[in-house]
Amino acid sequence: MLNVFALANGRLVQEEIDNPDALASTLPVWVDMESPSPIEKGWISARFGLTIPDNIVDDDLEESARFYEEDNGELHIRSDFLIDDDVTPRNVRVAFILKDGVLFSVHGEDLPVFRLLRLRARRIPALIGDAKDVLLKLYDADAEYSADALEGIYDSLEKVSARVLKQDVDDRAAGDALSAIAKEEDLNGRIRRNVMDTRRAVSFMMRSRMLNAEQFEEARQILRDIDSLDSHTA
Repeated sequence: MLNVFALANGRLVQEEIDNPDALASTLPVWVDMESPSPIEKGWISARFGLTIPDNIVDDDLEESARFYEEDNGELHIRSDFLIDDDVTPRNVRVAFILKDGVLFSVHGEDLPVFRLLRLRARRIPALIGDAKDVLLKLYDADAEYSADALEGIYDSLEKVSARVLKQDVDDRAAGDALSAIAKEEDLNGRIRRNVMDTRRAVSFMMRSRMLNAEQFEEARQILRDIDSLDSHTA
């Protein structure tokens, strides 16, 4: 699936893309690809000169291969984003490529953080100025999403404590309590992994000197937000 966004007065506007001619006529700032088909990858290659390999979101990449800049100026970042749902909380790998003023993102699942940014960028004027703003705003929303998930852990553990302390606990109730605690501990570990990964990505952007002064300060604020989360996930 291709989601193509252009800028209009600082807002993201989604373009309807159902053929290569429609893509050729756009001037996007962000091209988001969710499980793109070979045909869609071909459209991207023809329009932007960018090849999307099949293994672009593999999980077994070394850290040195997850953050790098090509000789032609392309910036490549691989990041994990959290999905906190009632089925299976998980981290999903996303590949970002910044090329010629366009941010390309590739992932295998719909991500809450991406939906949140699209909603905000449609409603809030001047939120986005360029492709680097899109990437920074995604990481900012990711830190916020992780904080919300962490708050949910505290709420769940408080309910478990209330049940255990206010009633006689038999073996079944004790087992349920331990299961609930283990579930929240697993989510806590995923949040910790997520914010550590976000810190590495934002730090890489700062070191690459790709950010202007305002964006650099925003990146520093994201790192401060992540530092405040660290004390709660340790």
